[in-house]
Amino acid sequence: MPGGRRVAAVTDVRFDVAAGECLALIGESGCGKSVLASALLGLLPANAQTAGRAHLGDLDLAAADERTLARTVRGRRIGLIPQSPAAHLTPVRTIRSQLEETVAELTGVRGRAALRSAAETAAERAAFPADHLDRHPHQLSGGLAQRAATALALVGDAPLLLADEPTTGLDRDLVDHTVDELRRHVDTAGRALLMITHDLAAASRIADRIAVMYAGRIVELTDATAFFGSPGPRHPYSRGLLQALPEHAFTPIPGLPPELGDLPDGCAFATRCDLATDTCAALPPLTDTVACHHPYVPEDIRA
Repeated sequence: MPGGRRVAAVTDVRFDVAAGECLALIGESGCGKSVLASALLGLLPANAQTAGRAHLGDLDLAAADERTLARTVRGRRIGLIPQSPAAHLTPVRTIRSQLEETVAELTGVRGRAALRSAAETAAERAAFPADHLDRHPHQLSGGLAQRAATALALVGDAPLLLADEPTTGLDRDLVDHTVDELRRHVDTAGRALLMITHDLAAASRIADRIAVMYAGRIVELTDATAFFGSPGPRHPYSRGLLQALPEHAFTPIPGLPPELGDLPDGCAFATRCDLATDTCAALPPLTDTVACHHPYVPEDIRA
């Protein structure tokens, strides 16, 4: 709340993620994606206010106290790959010792040899090199820190994996490996995956469904095959995201997103939209997968 103002970082967000499914949440920086992830884990700042429900099985995460979240949710029921892995790794301990501690805490494995083996298996799943296990976080590149965080998140085989920009800092080959490992985690173990990403190529490789977020709201929620193929996205903002990709000659979206503390009464994308009319002064609800007064229909969309 800068300057004492209330900022609605996330508003009226509704979605579900089923076991064995990956939902990719995409959108520009500052649209509220990571705030949403923090809210699910109870990691928002003390002055933040939340309302609503967030069900994980029979547990309402929004109503759970800190003790419940710390002891039974984080790591055990929700595995987190954080956006800034270096900040989540203990700086004075090696990656091996952190993996072994996590294995012991979440799986009950005991014994030096068993813990060592389990830590090495966890590292291998995330393509973390075995010869770097005895290094400290400050001795790792950003990409290696990301892979270490991924290895830690996969240890507990939590029913929901929350991956916040899990491919940040990785080259393309490692992006593909990481995405494929996360997909394997979903497919073989029947886990649910909520992946927050800017990487549309990674989203197209892994996701079953796509949720597009803009200015704190979900503006489109649809099947990934339809979104990236035919008939394509229906919201003008979603279409703009795809048009900004290299294969579309980096066609930019004009203008800038609004400040979350100064959102308009109507559609927040209207000032950047070539389909906007006077009707956009009213806030469009999310109906039939898209929140827009003038969504594209299939015959309007061109590759």
